[in-house]
Amino acid sequence: MANSVGNSYNFKVVLLGEGAVGKTSIVLRYIESKFNPKHITTLQASFLNKKINIDDNRVNLSIWDTAGQERFHALGPIYYRGSNGAILVYDITDEESFQKVKSWVKELKKMLGNEITLAIAGNKMDLAKDRQVSLETAEEYAKSVGAKHYETSAKLNEGIDDLFLALAKDMIAVSNAKNTNLNRQGSMRRGNALVLEDDADEDGAENDTNAGRSRCCS
Repeated sequence: MANSVGNSYNFKVVLLGEGAVGKTSIVLRYIESKFNPKHITTLQASFLNKKINIDDNRVNLSIWDTAGQERFHALGPIYYRGSNGAILVYDITDEESFQKVKSWVKELKKMLGNEITLAIAGNKMDLAKDRQVSLETAEEYAKSVGAKHYETSAKLNEGIDDLFLALAKDMIAVSNAKNTNLNRQGSMRRGNALVLEDDADEDGAENDTNAGRSRCCS
């Protein structure tokens, strides 16, 4: 869960997607400004931290890079449990990797509900000449599941910062809205308790604080 104290936020972000779509390259480009042209195979999962400032907010991102190989899929829930945000990565030159994103979205919504903030990233836009997934198709799907869509190139360092910045802003908005709703609900509950106690006094019942609480909680 996200914790906010004043203007400080801690968010857990998980990257999901098939093997070789560029999840690790995206993370390394964002965290370390590095790119390795050789394919890097992630075994199980790893995570890195990134601290950023957004307006007056201090945000710490714990970014989990998960394995894309089929044999590790069963471990997914271990890593994305408690996530505030998820980036679903596909390769724009690989239609199957885009279809797999749909499976991940269904699983995330089943496990975490609608509270998780979703971003879908079409990576390898430097290979646009070999594109198999149209931008229109990807954007339409993202909109249908309440996600935002981005296109990135870890190789050319395009769209990476924008992806994480936008996701962080969306997670801040969700966190603030959630805290506001909790405060409103708490105020409503306190108001009801006062009404119940006042009614008891008006009916001539004995003014017993414990009794009022019992009625409130029944």
